[in-house]
Amino acid sequence: MHLPTVLSVVFAAAGVTAQLNDLAVAAGLKYFGTCGSEGNINSDTTYRNILNNKSEFGQLVPENGQKWDATEPSRGQFTYSSGDIVAGVAKQNGQLLRCHTLVWYSQLPSWGNVTVSGGSWNRSTLQSVIETHINNVMGHYKGQCYAWDVVNEAVNDDGTWRPSVFLSTFNTDYFAISFRAAKAADPNTKLYYNDYNLEYNQAKTDRAVELVKIVQAAGAPIDGVGFQGHLIVGSTPSRSALATTLKRFTALGVEVAYTELDIRHSSVPASSSALVTQGNDFANVVGSCLDVAGCVGVTIWGFTDKYSWIPQTFPGQGDALLYNSNFGKKPAWTSVSSVLAAKATNPPPAQTTTLATITTAPPAQTTTTSRPAVSTTSAAAPGGAQQTRWGQCGGIGWSGPTACQSPWTCQVLNPYYSQCL
Repeated sequence: MHLPTVLSVVFAAAGVTAQLNDLAVAAGLKYFGTCGSEGNINSDTTYRNILNNKSEFGQLVPENGQKWDATEPSRGQFTYSSGDIVAGVAKQNGQLLRCHTLVWYSQLPSWGNVTVSGGSWNRSTLQSVIETHINNVMGHYKGQCYAWDVVNEAVNDDGTWRPSVFLSTFNTDYFAISFRAAKAADPNTKLYYNDYNLEYNQAKTDRAVELVKIVQAAGAPIDGVGFQGHLIVGSTPSRSALATTLKRFTALGVEVAYTELDIRHSSVPASSSALVTQGNDFANVVGSCLDVAGCVGVTIWGFTDKYSWIPQTFPGQGDALLYNSNFGKKPAWTSVSSVLAAKATNPPPAQTTTLATITTAPPAQTTTTSRPAVSTTSAAAPGGAQQTRWGQCGGIGWSGPTACQSPWTCQVLNPYYSQCL
């Protein structure tokens, strides 16, 4: 694949200065995107300006505005004031809109003395509730959404089905009910199952594979599986292991995507070596998507640490995104842009990116312990500074470091771009 002319000019002028969505599309993906924080779009100009940049983020997702409690707070009464915020930004900028989420055990509303999560339902009444909700919400956004997360987080980490009002009423029949209703509401959008910790290819992943097969066996439509990618620095599977897991689902005839990617530090502030490890982890995740023909894109769950959900959910952890709290690009941004640029400029086959310190078991969601850091020490190079793994180290117009931190070496990918691999 050849780079668009505008990207070629950018590379020629100053190495990798192109932005993430442009690089992702040039590398063969459909988009590189982020979720939008509804409460900060109109209150933080710097945040909004970055979110508006289609070259950086070609796809947006409402962080909370399309969830059940936001769209149907009272039974049969729908409101879209929150969901329309991010949808409106995407429409104004010509960005893809990815929509999230319809049937989920969490963030369900209370309806008078009855709650969706705890009320007394039978199959008939709850099916009517599901179909009414999907029909109205998807109807409002019909024609706007590239994809919808139809069923969200239906599997426990141990591979059992997650308890919910839906499971207790329908058993697994609610999967097909939901996907059929979604197809009827908007026949032209992609319909996804979405979950976290699928990346580790263990019991939870096995059950998610079964979920796809259950929906397909019922004759219901399912188009994709979303890997949320809420990961921990130093515990992210290797690039090849991630690609293997993605292929378990593309082999079933569905597309895949990373839908909520963030990679958090177990303790903050992060050391310089931990920032390098985080960059390697992000590169492995994005690289695995590039390695699988049916992986269509990557969405990060927010782009700035300033507004991340992580610290409130995992106290003492955080700094999980590509921009810091002051909107500065972190080493992880460079890692992601580099792996995208390497693919876009047709390098030789990529080397494996497995880190020796990475484990493949999913970390406990409540963990607060530090992960082993990757050493970045090496002998001093002539001229001083050394580039980190995945960073640019040469090319026409490049004035930065030309030596790589050990054990990486500077490899020429094209006349304008050399990279530490």
